[in-house]
Amino acid sequence: MGVAKIKQQIRKRIWSEMERRNIAVFPRPVYGRIPNFKGHEVAAERLISSELFRKSKVIFCCPDSPQRPIREAAIRFNKILIMATPRLREGFLIIKRDYVPYGLERKASTIRGAFMYGKLCDIPSYSIDLKVAGSVAVTIEGARLGKGGGYSDLEYAILRELRLISEKTPVVTTVHDIQIVDYIPVTKHDVPVDYIFTPSRAIKTKEIYKKPNGIYWDEISEDHMKNIPLLRKLYREKMSK
Repeated sequence: MGVAKIKQQIRKRIWSEMERRNIAVFPRPVYGRIPNFKGHEVAAERLISSELFRKSKVIFCCPDSPQRPIREAAIRFNKILIMATPRLREGFLIIKRDYVPYGLERKASTIRGAFMYGKLCDIPSYSIDLKVAGSVAVTIEGARLGKGGGYSDLEYAILRELRLISEKTPVVTTVHDIQIVDYIPVTKHDVPVDYIFTPSRAIKTKEIYKKPNGIYWDEISEDHMKNIPLLRKLYREKMSK
């Protein structure tokens, strides 16, 4: 069985189990999503109270529902929050404390609010201290599985290409304990996680996988190249050298 089919089987198993056991919360059903779960606020708080979060001045965070409290905390604690726009079509959003009226931090941490209060940019001008990814499943060795679009890995690859993130930049995720599995196949473009935060514990992964060192152009699809202006720009720059 191919890697893609194995990954999809794992996704379907996790989605089905979370729905069956009523672990999933809005938005439901969780099929096809980074699943939100009961206790996501507790898992988020484990990260927010960690030294990793406290020491980070610039945080890149996914736009998914379970990680919304992390984005809100980044705004409240005067950190620079960077988010990718949906499917990277409009580049990135930068959200600073100064951009958000007091009392509206929660609203600004939603996708709609981020567009209201954040500022669009093609290429961020900040080095990133912490990357927060949403996950469907993870392993304690650090393998991570997203919902299948490949955008989280692509974001990382672009940030590495732009030298805004490095091999040493921690990549973390928050999940329910049920989302920790024994095995996920890993390919060269898959970005492993360094830390996993659940409602019950914080896990330092075994870090047996190397992080991608940039964009693997041979794996970029025609759709991605067609629909992501920044990719085309980076490709032109590469070809002109």
